Amino acid sequence: MSRVGFDNGKYVALQSRNILERIDRFGGKLYLEFGGKLFDDYHASRVLPGFEPDSKVKMLLELRDEAEIVIAINANDIERSKVRGDLGITYDQDALRLIDAFTSIGLTVGSVVLTQFRSQTAALSFENRLKDLGVKVYRHYVIDGYPSDVERIVSPEGFGKNDYIETKRSLVVVTAPGPGSGKMATCLSQLYHEHRRGIKAGYAKFETFPIWNLTLNHPVNVAYEAATADLDDVNMIDPFHLDAYGETTVNYNRDVEIFPVLRAMFTLIYGECAYRSPTDMGVNMAGFCVSDDGECSRASRLEILRRYYSAMCTVRQGLCDQSVVNKLKLLMNRIGVFADERPVIASANAKAEATGNPAAALELPDGRIVTGKTSELLGASSALLLNALKVLGGINDDIHLLSPVIIEPIRKLKTANLGNHNPRLHTDEILIALSICAATNPTAQLALDQLSKLKGCEAHSSVIVSSVDSNVFRKLGVNLTCEPRYQTKKLYHKA
Repeated sequence: MSRVGFDNGKYVALQSRNILERIDRFGGKLYLEFGGKLFDDYHASRVLPGFEPDSKVKMLLELRDEAEIVIAINANDIERSKVRGDLGITYDQDALRLIDAFTSIGLTVGSVVLTQFRSQTAALSFENRLKDLGVKVYRHYVIDGYPSDVERIVSPEGFGKNDYIETKRSLVVVTAPGPGSGKMATCLSQLYHEHRRGIKAGYAKFETFPIWNLTLNHPVNVAYEAATADLDDVNMIDPFHLDAYGETTVNYNRDVEIFPVLRAMFTLIYGECAYRSPTDMGVNMAGFCVSDDGECSRASRLEILRRYYSAMCTVRQGLCDQSVVNKLKLLMNRIGVFADERPVIASANAKAEATGNPAAALELPDGRIVTGKTSELLGASSALLLNALKVLGGINDDIHLLSPVIIEPIRKLKTANLGNHNPRLHTDEILIALSICAATNPTAQLALDQLSKLKGCEAHSSVIVSSVDSNVFRKLGVNLTCEPRYQTKKLYHKA
């Protein structure tokens, strides 16, 4: 299974030092556009084994005395109740979650800015809610001609009509619940207002991916394209950096396309542009911290496969267009990624074919494959989980961790009292039952003690699993994929 391929300690130290140097370069104040996920960056931890999901937060904690955070959220996203796919909560709810998360670890959240503000009903309601909670709120408006009409944008009728965000620290981190929230425009608007007030300030961008000093077709960078296949992002060589320095670096199309506009804005605000390329704007040091390129490449290839299966299931559920799957196929072909690189896929499908019912497979840390099949009592996911815990704990396969005497009352409760048509136990129900049994059964406790060993394991199901089972595997850190088919041929499938 996975070995360490990324030096996380080096990354935190190097990244913090680089940001401090950028603050000094601009005379003591920096607006840092923070892309990607600050908390729970599991994509980075999957493709860079050794990268800790909260690495960016640890880096900010190194700078806590200099830093404050501004959360940008697009008012249109509030109005249409846009949801974060990984957490299942709306962007406005996530803004509140982020405020709590930052403050709980000692980071200062200065304010929230509502971008693309047009007095949307839901945005006004959220604004009032924030104010009632004691959070400072600012408005940034729609600017006609953005981003191409530079002279209008950099004027009193453009950035000038936005609220000026009051900040107190030398490092202002602008982050958001998700993409399209207006982080860059927020930073540029602040530069305009700071300059008019005679305050020196600069701008930089912190995106983990693509990693600028890895090659264009490096699996880590291709995995980033796979992660954003539903967007219009593609990696490309930074032509401005190549022209300025004769050095080949990787950036992505949106930054390359917008750079001439940014350069013109900087020139209008300051009289010159401090950067000669989009790569110059970045402060990402991740590429210098890859300690095992082969391991990171292997992990990234697996991630591309996972994204491919996820997209196929999303299409099957009617939540995604086939073009996303087609794009992922092209990425796989580009670097030669094949399904047999995840042995659990073949194992799950073979078990399903042999039994005639849904099945699942999981690869343990030592490389052994465990399978689970559908039965009268258990779904395939639940059987797989119990079987994996048995193998990890050295428990004989003939031993019942949960006797039918324990399972039957739960089945009756589900069907007779709660109106559930599926009597089989889900993974969360299995774990609760196992926890109860562990109070008097040392073998059940031994099985529970193995749960932490599942983190980072690969798993596959021959059918799309329920949201309950999917969430349990996610919380356990298991990388689960599914075949793009349902267990039944019904038109409606309960999540």
